[in-house]
Amino acid sequence: MGAGHSHGGADVRVGRMATASAILAAFFVVEITTALAIGSLALLADAGHMLTDLVALFMGLTALLLARRRATAARTYGWHRAEVFTAVGNAVLLLGVAAFILYEAVERLGRRPEIAGLPMIVVALLGLGANIAVMLLLRSHAEGSLAVKGAYLEVVADTISSVGVLIAGIVTVTTRWPYADTVVAVLVALWVLPRAIALARAALHILSESSPKHIDVDELRSALTAVDGVVEVHDLHVWTLAPGRDMATAHLATDGRSDRVLADARAVLAARGLGHATVQVETPGDSAGCPEQTDL
Repeated sequence: MGAGHSHGGADVRVGRMATASAILAAFFVVEITTALAIGSLALLADAGHMLTDLVALFMGLTALLLARRRATAARTYGWHRAEVFTAVGNAVLLLGVAAFILYEAVERLGRRPEIAGLPMIVVALLGLGANIAVMLLLRSHAEGSLAVKGAYLEVVADTISSVGVLIAGIVTVTTRWPYADTVVAVLVALWVLPRAIALARAALHILSESSPKHIDVDELRSALTAVDGVVEVHDLHVWTLAPGRDMATAHLATDGRSDRVLADARAVLAARGLGHATVQVETPGDSAGCPEQTDL
């Protein structure tokens, strides 16, 4: 079965990721410079998230560009899995930054850090504007690509971080409480952790070739068995190559009375979003030598 693939959507994603990278790179220089100058842990945490945003965007761009390369004899599926590996890398980066900030916060316990609140407020406002702009660029494409989703989630986390830094700056200026900066940094780190874990789980679910969560494999087997002329379904496998590219293979044993088995089976699969499917039609005797396998 043939299928057409348009690069239009990919071109838009690449363009938006490139624009988002330029915005965040410019702001990262401002934020890391200010954080080091005034000794703000909250700003440093936000700068760390910003750095992971930039790495995530770079890896996402690389993955999207690789995915557009043609399949070869050595890589018959092409580079579609690149964005899944990118999502794992993004999750590891997020977890690393969160762990570092928590460690630094513990190190500051018992001390009274002197933080300048006004620079925190100014930089946080600039960061909030940059993050919102990037979120708007990536939001519409986040569900169709794990590479974009990983970058989008990191920018969302960084947006929350910017809000936290803004609050910490206001509290520092108005109350002179020295731990507002540290408390906000810890809260941001704790907010990021479950989202990083969720992103890693989604990517590992694909890499382990588990069946897509939206596909009921038992129901699919029943639907294929119900196709006129089919007497048995075996070697049924369903997995995800990359987000939006679910794959399936199935062997259908038939009674030989229907010449529409293949077309009807493909229709059943296509109705469940499995347009990329390989269906083998055979007589019951042909399956005798097939090894028993567990369906995915």
